[in-house]
Amino acid sequence: MKKNKKILVLALSGIGDALMFTPALNFIKQAEPNTIVDVLVMFRGVKDIYDRIGLADNVIFFDFMKEGAAKSLKFVFSLRNTYDYSINVYPSNRKEYNIISFLIGAKKRGAVEYLRCFYSEFGFLNNCRVKENDFLHNVEENIKICEKLLGKKAETISPLILKLNNSDEKFANDYILQNNLQDKLIIGIHAGCSLLKNHIQRRWEPEKFIQLSKRLVNEKNAHILLFGGPDETELKDFIKTGINSTNVYVVKSSSLTQSAALMKYCSLFISNDSGLMHIAAAMQTKLIPVIGPTSLNYIHPWKCDYKPATIDLECSPCFIYSPRPLSCSRKDVKFKCIKELSVEKVYSVVNKFLS
Repeated sequence: MKKNKKILVLALSGIGDALMFTPALNFIKQAEPNTIVDVLVMFRGVKDIYDRIGLADNVIFFDFMKEGAAKSLKFVFSLRNTYDYSINVYPSNRKEYNIISFLIGAKKRGAVEYLRCFYSEFGFLNNCRVKENDFLHNVEENIKICEKLLGKKAETISPLILKLNNSDEKFANDYILQNNLQDKLIIGIHAGCSLLKNHIQRRWEPEKFIQLSKRLVNEKNAHILLFGGPDETELKDFIKTGINSTNVYVVKSSSLTQSAALMKYCSLFISNDSGLMHIAAAMQTKLIPVIGPTSLNYIHPWKCDYKPATIDLECSPCFIYSPRPLSCSRKDVKFKCIKELSVEKVYSVVNKFLS
């Protein structure tokens, strides 16, 4: 009997990247239903997402950053020569990811051939590559990797996939009832984003989120839900204190999927470029992404209703996928694209949506 092919997906980057691979994972299972697909992750939140959606045969968790070089190498070699194909989720153009894929030893190793830092990040270790295209969304790049690896075309591409359970739905429903938010205008806000590689520079200032929220509360009687991870508690508390209104709530949930269930009750979700933005997109919540240096081509909310809040500069967008820290080459105002995005501009986009 012919053995089933085995694919290992290396989803070693963050939550947003993991979500943007879910349409590709769905395509693999539809195109090759008998193929065994395992996913390797190193963040608990990513494991939760892939466990929930049920498209992977196994979700393997290993914290490379915590375990160190020796244990990591031992773990990688335990997977060696057990897979026919491997796929590096886009974007993951770090040499460490490419080395891990190479050492695992799949005969075909799918990845994007990056336009920048290809050789310095050992991209040549992948032998089934598609050329990076700055005009494509990350979802589309992932689909193209899988199409080349499988030799099949995707007829359609699904929305982002994130499944909730009864416990998640109950948490959200109870939250709405306990805070008497039924039939209220609820606006979700995420003022954080990743801090790695100087990405804090992608954030719109907390003071501007405060000013925007005050207008939403005072002029539209909105009720504001402040979302964010455990590491953003101080940020959320700062914004709540600054708004100084009983219409503001700091969301405290025990999982990403509980937060996702609550997002479904939001009439609108306003967010920096972050993983929570993509979770809201997966929930089909109306979105206003607040965008500075990032390219909307790469990360715009996928297959949901959104209107971006951004300003057009001659140098925008300047963000590229690179292991290097985010930087700005402007001489006048560093990161002008986000620093000079006004509250009035974002509020005008909110008005268009709510009208």
